Amino acid sequence: MKNLISLITLILVITFSAQAQEVKTVDLEQTKGEFTQKEIKLSEGSYIFNITNNQAGTDVGFVLVPQGKDASDAKNHIKEAYVTKVVAEGKTESSNTVALQKGTYTYFCPLNKTPQYTLVVE
Repeated sequence: MKNLISLITLILVITFSAQAQEVKTVDLEQTKGEFTQKEIKLSEGSYIFNITNNQAGTDVGFVLVPQGKDASDAKNHIKEAYVTKVVAEGKTESSNTVALQKGTYTYFCPLNKTPQYTLVVE
């Protein structure tokens, strides 16, 4: 019985470790009125977005919306993609983990008044 419990515990540890390793990061930088990355291509999976404020002149954030949805309506935003704290100048903040499926998304910052850019998940 102890061997069975040990085996189940080991399988669970390996499963959780494998899932934790699958989260990738995407580093994005904002300057005054724009993101320096104009388009992003990713594979399907889980991501954390790291947003850096490089002298944008204001606090910045991050909004991600499936393409075709009204980006001005917060109910269409992918809330997990929001940075957990508004990004002050010279700082970097991160989103929660976001599971992205194949498709096209739009990203932008309403605080820094950036254009809307394209993120493609293949």
